[in-house]
Amino acid sequence: MATDSALESKVYTKAPNSLWYNALRHLLKKRSAVVGIAMLGMLVATAILAPVIAPYDPAQILDGAKRNTPPCIHLLGCPADQPQHIFGIDGNSRDFFSRVVYGSRLSLEIGIVSVSFAIVVGTLLGAVASYGGGWLDSVVMRMMDVLLAFPSLLLAIAIVAVLGPGLINTLLAISIVSIPHYARVARSSVISVKELDFVTASRALGESSTRILFRRILPNALTPLIVIGTLGIATAILDAAALSFLGLGAQPPTPEWGLMLGEERNNLFNAPFLLFIPGIAIMITVLGFNLLGDGLRDALDPRLNH
Repeated sequence: MATDSALESKVYTKAPNSLWYNALRHLLKKRSAVVGIAMLGMLVATAILAPVIAPYDPAQILDGAKRNTPPCIHLLGCPADQPQHIFGIDGNSRDFFSRVVYGSRLSLEIGIVSVSFAIVVGTLLGAVASYGGGWLDSVVMRMMDVLLAFPSLLLAIAIVAVLGPGLINTLLAISIVSIPHYARVARSSVISVKELDFVTASRALGESSTRILFRRILPNALTPLIVIGTLGIATAILDAAALSFLGLGAQPPTPEWGLMLGEERNNLFNAPFLLFIPGIAIMITVLGFNLLGDGLRDALDPRLNH
């Protein structure tokens, strides 16, 4: 009997870990997810090592440098007596490679911070509304419906126009327009979880509503939020780039990819590399998060893992 009890204890102890282990194992079986992880790993490494990788300060104006100079790479035949500029020099005589490298750090910060804020606020609103029910649910969700009635980018532009251009206001605007999406997902997840047997048992044992919501229901309702949060980072990066392109987001000389596109938009024909390079950087970043999000959706869905 003692041996059986110890075995049961061992099984129950390992069960929660095995769920995450199985999810990770299924995630790594998805080729698209592995590609996304590799792309994002390179992006994160670039952002962390930006001071080491970038040869110049991103805001430094180089003395004697000619504007809109094409890339010069010594290994590809560029004369050794010329300074090496891997991505060339932009329209303000700054090393473009250094600006693109530091832009990876800023794009990650924008995506992660704005989505994290939106998930926290949206999850709390959706969870409280669905668990409370009645008039509280109606009031909160009708507010979310009003926000969803506006196109997200236009609403973000309106918010930044009222608050004023700047990176902080851009983060706040992107977070606000994203809150309704997470609130609706959190509401539907809490509704599906709150009627399960273990929640009913917690109520029968006399646990408080707050403890049931935050200790029992929410931890079991986070899976869809993790998935759409990963996909939401890609959307946030795109929205921030669009706002910066319009002059409402990051302000010069901040090395932000959307701002670089806006600054160099008139050089499409005489220096197209100044537009293609940050555009490709945005595309790779967004694609990486989308691939990872799709992989997480499949890995965390038990119906697809049997």
